Amino acid sequence: MGNRLLYHLLTRSLTSRNRGSFVLTPALGNGGCSYSFCSHARTSKVDVVAELEDFPPDRIRNFSIIAHVDHGKSTLADRLLELTGTIKKGHGQPQYLDKLQVERERGITVKAQTATMFHRHYRPGLDKAGNACEPQIFLLNLIDTPGHVDFSYEVSRSLAACQGALLVVDAAQGVQAQTVANFYLAFESGLTIIPVINKIDQPTANPDQVKAQLKSMFDLDPSDALLTSAKTGQGLEHVLPAIIERITPPSGKSSSPLRMLLLDSYYDEYKGVICHVAVVDGVVRKGDKISSAATGHSYEILDIGIMHPELTPTGVLLTGQVGYIVSGMRSTKDARVGDTLHHTRSTVQALPGFKPAKHMVFSGLYPADGSDFEALNHAIERLTCNDASVSVSKESSTALGLGFRCGFLGLLHMDVFHQRLEQEHGAHIISTIPTVPYIFEYADGSKVEVQNPASLPSNPKQRVTACWEPTVIATIIIPSEYVGSIITLCSERRGQQLEYLFIDSQRVFMKYRLPLREIVVDFYNELKSLTSGYASFDYEDADYQQSDLVKLDILLNGQPVDAMATIVHSLKAQRVGRELVEKLKKFIDRQMFEIVIQAAIGSKIIARETLSAMRKNVLAKCYGGDVTRKKKLLEKQKEGKKRMKRVGSVDIPQEAFHELLKVS
Repeated sequence: MGNRLLYHLLTRSLTSRNRGSFVLTPALGNGGCSYSFCSHARTSKVDVVAELEDFPPDRIRNFSIIAHVDHGKSTLADRLLELTGTIKKGHGQPQYLDKLQVERERGITVKAQTATMFHRHYRPGLDKAGNACEPQIFLLNLIDTPGHVDFSYEVSRSLAACQGALLVVDAAQGVQAQTVANFYLAFESGLTIIPVINKIDQPTANPDQVKAQLKSMFDLDPSDALLTSAKTGQGLEHVLPAIIERITPPSGKSSSPLRMLLLDSYYDEYKGVICHVAVVDGVVRKGDKISSAATGHSYEILDIGIMHPELTPTGVLLTGQVGYIVSGMRSTKDARVGDTLHHTRSTVQALPGFKPAKHMVFSGLYPADGSDFEALNHAIERLTCNDASVSVSKESSTALGLGFRCGFLGLLHMDVFHQRLEQEHGAHIISTIPTVPYIFEYADGSKVEVQNPASLPSNPKQRVTACWEPTVIATIIIPSEYVGSIITLCSERRGQQLEYLFIDSQRVFMKYRLPLREIVVDFYNELKSLTSGYASFDYEDADYQQSDLVKLDILLNGQPVDAMATIVHSLKAQRVGRELVEKLKKFIDRQMFEIVIQAAIGSKIIARETLSAMRKNVLAKCYGGDVTRKKKLLEKQKEGKKRMKRVGSVDIPQEAFHELLKVS
């Protein structure tokens, strides 16, 4: 009995110390309008459940913050967490919800986070008895979203769990490309949109101009915009009341069968897969058996709670609430974003929004040292536990040895994955030129999707009759003086102009249809350099379009290098081939025999460079004598060079290969 009592006391003490207790006490600041959970009080889980059940759906608000990169989204989230007492002011790190090292270095949100807050709201007016309305405590769920287009599938799934969104716009920069994309994503989801003009403390801030842009671009009432500075705290006292008064509560029914929307998942070494969920209908408790509508697998809920802002066990989640569940899943591949979870042995209609991630960019990953293949394999396995949107398959290359073919959602996603491999797992990798998926149709009517150009035969037995390549709809916002150079750039990249309008007297909004292949490598860098860094760029997936494509091979002494094969448009093949062979000539080491570097389309050579052989002076020992002796020595050397060229192989140093791909 004594042991059991000791265990109970220890468990209770540790639980309350780790998660804080759920005693509501007034938070300081802002007139005492916020309530927080005390970290020093201690209660039992029964009290927690009772308190969560005090929040019916009409006292719950689910919202997200959407913005262009660097418009202050993460800083605003910090201030809201502080205002509600969820985190202490000055404690913890800035951009509290951005937890990855790559997010902090780049200043972007890669992984969506969720946080539950409690706020005491004073309603203006009188109740039915004629008395002043009593203040009510509201449960607010902030469902954070990444801003970049590569993670738009994750943004749309997060918005599916919200009823409203704060549209944050920089008071100095105004409406940018991702502001436009995120607005329409929220608008199509039927969310209440609250415009927030941030950074009004800056010397160059022009809130009136930004209000006019919001009116002309989105038809938003300028009087609805909130003027704030997340850095200084100015105007933030109006944000939480606006969320409560303008955003509608969740529409789910607690009496209906359980339906949960899976928002996100990540892997924990001790607990397994932790899933972030929004309860749309019904109630879910610890110990319940649930099933996935997408995979059909069943699980038992081992732990359940809310993020406040860390994992806080509650034992139950009610209709309209957002929290986490631990169900013993082994891999995040089982936890598909946008999936519907329901009680086992109950039949429900799946929630809209389940769709698998679409891979838009493919690249080969190889260890810089061939002996590190197993280490790289282990690092990729560990990382894909937390990022199920990456597709991985093994492949081999004659130039680089064993490696992996990985599919990504876009360029930033690929770049972040590479950076996390190096930072979190210490992997040294070589990545091949990123490619996009093409579709080739042969004369017999069969169609093949090609992700790796090396797998497409240069001289297929069947004739290719048609090719398709993926396209994107690009949104570009630039100062008006750069219009000419950007139109030229888009024309060179085979772009088709769809829309052109002036946002105001200084800025232009342009929309183009561009082949994805043309923006994969260096389009964004060139766009920024042409506009002195003032351009903003965003894109969304579009349809495949028919195009005249050819496979470009690189040959060294007649032998193709599979890792350097690429698919290009026929009009650009000659220029691309010439650039590649010129760069390759700089990076390959000279040998004792001549090296011929060629670019070829099928059997037709379109570009060539020759790397001359290193030559030993065989005439050094001849101080005189007959000229025939010198000729004999030179002929002997010439025959030796021919034999070496015939039997020798050209080795591309991996450092040189890496440099070449970086340049390309």
